[in-house]
Amino acid sequence: MKDKHYIFRTTKIDNPITKMTIDNFDIKGLTSEQVLKAREEHGYNLLDYKKQNGFWFALKSLVQEPMIILLSVAASIYFISGSGGDGLFLTFAIVFEAAISLYQDSRSRNALEKLKEFTEPNCKVIRNGEQIEIKSEDLVVGDYLIIEEGTSVPADGIIIHSNDFSVNESILTGESLAVTKDSTADNNLIFKGTNVASGLAIATINYIGNNTKLGKIGKSLEDIKEEKTPLELQINNFVKKMVSIGTVVFLIVWLINYLNSKDVLDSLLKALTLAMSIMPEEIPVAFTTFMALGAWRLMKMGIVVKQMKTVETLGSATVICTDKTGTITENKMTLAKLFVLSSQKVTDLSEELSKEEKDLIKQAMWASEPIPFDPMEIALHQAYSKLEENDERPNFKLVHEYPLGGKPPMMTHVFENQEGKRIIAAKGAVEAIMRASNVSSQEKEEIGNAINLLSQDGYRVLAVATAEFIGNDYPANQEDFGFVLKGIVAFYDPPKKNIQKVLEEFYKAGITVKIVTGDNAATTVAIAKQIGFRGYEKSITGDELMQLSDEELAKSVIETQIFSRMYPEAKLKIINALKAQNEVVAMTGDGVNDGPALKAAHIGIAMGKKGTEIAKEAASLILLEDDLSKMVDAVAMGRRIYTNLKKAIQYIISIHIPIILTVFIPLALGWLYPNIFSPVHIIFLELIMGPTCSIIYENEPLEQNLMKQKPRPMSTSFFSWKELTTSIIQGLFISAGTIFTYQYALYLGYDEAITRTMIFTVLITANIFLTLVNRSFYYSIITTLQYKNNLVFIIISITVAMMCALLFVPLFNTLFDFEVLNLNQITTSIVIGFISVIWYEVVKWIKRRRALIA
Repeated sequence: MKDKHYIFRTTKIDNPITKMTIDNFDIKGLTSEQVLKAREEHGYNLLDYKKQNGFWFALKSLVQEPMIILLSVAASIYFISGSGGDGLFLTFAIVFEAAISLYQDSRSRNALEKLKEFTEPNCKVIRNGEQIEIKSEDLVVGDYLIIEEGTSVPADGIIIHSNDFSVNESILTGESLAVTKDSTADNNLIFKGTNVASGLAIATINYIGNNTKLGKIGKSLEDIKEEKTPLELQINNFVKKMVSIGTVVFLIVWLINYLNSKDVLDSLLKALTLAMSIMPEEIPVAFTTFMALGAWRLMKMGIVVKQMKTVETLGSATVICTDKTGTITENKMTLAKLFVLSSQKVTDLSEELSKEEKDLIKQAMWASEPIPFDPMEIALHQAYSKLEENDERPNFKLVHEYPLGGKPPMMTHVFENQEGKRIIAAKGAVEAIMRASNVSSQEKEEIGNAINLLSQDGYRVLAVATAEFIGNDYPANQEDFGFVLKGIVAFYDPPKKNIQKVLEEFYKAGITVKIVTGDNAATTVAIAKQIGFRGYEKSITGDELMQLSDEELAKSVIETQIFSRMYPEAKLKIINALKAQNEVVAMTGDGVNDGPALKAAHIGIAMGKKGTEIAKEAASLILLEDDLSKMVDAVAMGRRIYTNLKKAIQYIISIHIPIILTVFIPLALGWLYPNIFSPVHIIFLELIMGPTCSIIYENEPLEQNLMKQKPRPMSTSFFSWKELTTSIIQGLFISAGTIFTYQYALYLGYDEAITRTMIFTVLITANIFLTLVNRSFYYSIITTLQYKNNLVFIIISITVAMMCALLFVPLFNTLFDFEVLNLNQITTSIVIGFISVIWYEVVKWIKRRRALIA
């Protein structure tokens, strides 16, 4: 079954350039039969360590929950005192409560496991003479692996070919500097878990899974524990305070009851009733459920969230720093135009090309990697293949190279054939190539005019140069070759069709968008104009940015929207400067050089398709389809989750207050029926409240106005005084309803059973209407009833059915010490419960009126 799964996960990579180059190296790779045989012999490429059983861990944690402990104590007291019915009900309640908790925990764990599957990296291999992409776990011993800059090495292997290849092995050695590797016997090994810092290599796999060097020393990401987020800490602290208060009140009430009755068990049972009413155990369950299921919902939308804290941060994003290529543009590089310095002419590739123009393309190709993986280099190889009938690439071997370097960067390759003919070609940023070439003032002016002409239409430009060199003692620096600038190649990467709409969505949501790119300012501004980007008039380069003082930098990062010619240090400086201004920063990136900035941003966003493994590892969120519109969805989901979690917790606080006061006030003031509720009643209310807050509110849709509001500041406390006050007042109004019902029943001379039943009916009614009213703290209940959430009807129907059973089924009547109410008593209770909650609709109406006037 696993092998069948493997076959479906294999993806053929249709790249004729790469295939041709592979053929030149005469690499066919394993056949399908050899792959199956290797898997039978060596298994899958997985690190198998003994993992903790999630179910038993959840069960162990559950046994330690305060509410389960209280229920167990109360059930034991009932059995000891001879109240078997009550004891059995509480035992059933313990099982039911445990089942709900385990189910919610299972949903959370399953959601997180699916996320892990989505973040599992892919790798490229050569099999059956073709390059294909597979899951890293499907790699087998003997595979021919292709690894390139930005990827993580998925298994141990031996290099058979490399271009400018270096690896960061800090996970194994602790050394942060990259190590150069090649096919020589002394330095030809690669190891699982290390990262490719530069270049490309082909390697044969000799060890996988636990047999790799990483597997043997036992390092695993499973050992890394996430720190608790600020929101999680706030919630945990709130619950701890409530538990502390509950413990103190429990001891006081136990003492008071014991002094009055001298009955240890009876007084303990009454004190436990109050302690149960104070415990807000639904809150941490709600938090975990909302975050895990929120991450799962995002995953279904094509957004993989790697860290739980990202879900709660998404709704706070105030700035999105996006790169240009592949995010704003299609990343479909096409060689479109040429400028040959000797002819001083800009030519479209659709025109008839001269010998000099063909030679410019040829030299640009030689300046590229022999096995291209960069979109521009692939475009150059493809253009060369179309123009040249006699392909010279198989005849030349790369004998020396200078990797991409400098600010702005350039790169140089030295090729040689068997006759000793040598080709030295360089390409890179126009400024870098001009600096390394002997260019006259007039030629600089002509080049500048050509760049302006091309850039203002959004073309991405690279300069190309050649050099002559005799001997093998190559210069230490590529700039010292004494280049002759041949001309400029211009690529066109069209803007994505939906990008203008995406930008408008961000602007409506109060989010500032900044372009941070390695491209030049003119090209970036031209694309920005085409897509309706706000603030394209002002830009700054990486070098200019690094020269600014702290005060100037703080001002510049806020006022400037386009950052061009950026390099890693400059990108990181932008992110840190924005964070220092209390902005919540999201940053998109795909390359190795984006790693530091992605790590530093509050929300690092890597591209799932064109993103390197290093970028994905540094990021906290991955867009599987490389579509920035998904970030709009992600922000909306973040705001929705945060808002719905708040609704759930405000609901919990509001409904706990009347339960606490209804239990405490008659007892403290010595009213006629001091123990109106027992643990049986409290646990029934808990069983209703748990599903309500965790299921109904988690499933609530995005409110209409949520994406038109400004992002909430990260410094905002989850339990703000204003929102707490609203919840407390709602709870006090419901408490007033229950206490009024109590006194009204006494006034009419009703007995304890009828009084208890009426108060309980008021609480259940208030619970139902509070659920409906608190679906929005702005829109009316009439509007929210139109929201698509089928669970509202289902949960409320179950609650009503259970209440009817308690009121009219004799068995439950007896168990709960209830009395069948007449029509007048039921109507009175329902009306009081309704009024105690519905008043908040007036408050919401006033809010909407004020918003219209404003």
